Amino acid sequence: MFELNGRAAIITGAASGIGAATARVFAQAGADVALAYYPGDPHDVEPVRQAVQATGRRAIVVPTDVRDAGQVDALVERCVSELGRVDIAVANAGIARTVPLEQLDDDAWYATLDVDLTGVWRVFRAVLPHMRKAGHGRLIATSSVAGTVSAWPLHPQYAAAKAGIVGLVQNLAVDYGPDGITANAVAPGVIETPQSLDPVNSLGPEGVAAVAPKVPLRRVGIPEDIAYLYCFLASSESAYVTGQLIVADGARSLAGLD
Repeated sequence: MFELNGRAAIITGAASGIGAATARVFAQAGADVALAYYPGDPHDVEPVRQAVQATGRRAIVVPTDVRDAGQVDALVERCVSELGRVDIAVANAGIARTVPLEQLDDDAWYATLDVDLTGVWRVFRAVLPHMRKAGHGRLIATSSVAGTVSAWPLHPQYAAAKAGIVGLVQNLAVDYGPDGITANAVAPGVIETPQSLDPVNSLGPEGVAAVAPKVPLRRVGIPEDIAYLYCFLASSESAYVTGQLIVADGARSLAGLD
């Protein structure tokens, strides 16, 4: 069940957090992986590459700024050239910046949207010709509960970008379903990652710890909680699931946020 044998996946934001966990899970399921990471990321992608290769799968490491269409196109071409194909694209790269709306200038607004929304579109645009030719593909994007089922105070640009992902995958599901391609988004709740542990632009360690008692499952998420969901969405067993936003937050959004 949920095997990815013979598949090749591109994962952006692969150096840490959800992206790194997804790379490891995909490799365990049988996929070769193109690990895209931002060169300015302080996290080392090398342990992720080693973890993928330890499963016997192939891994390529590609520095990629998803704000640059040329770099995204080059990422896809390397995946096809070195891994032979591209079956799965996980558009996971994202940033969060704490800024009240009245202090948010145009540059700061577009900086977040360029990574968190337009970056997703660039990745999907680049892989679609290859997937259409193959008659198969899985487009998966990291959205968020922020902007979809709840608000995130002082993060209006982040919430807007993550909400926009939902409209994107819904349209792609309809447009490319006839080509055997599915498109889905996942909205993680609070997941313990380097981004959520950032005390300046996110919750920080104390904030993350404070969320756990408010979650019906009495814990925050770990990256593997999302990675295994991505593995299902990437597999053949998910063939009839498309155009969906799947919320994975331990039911916190159902229980209220106070």
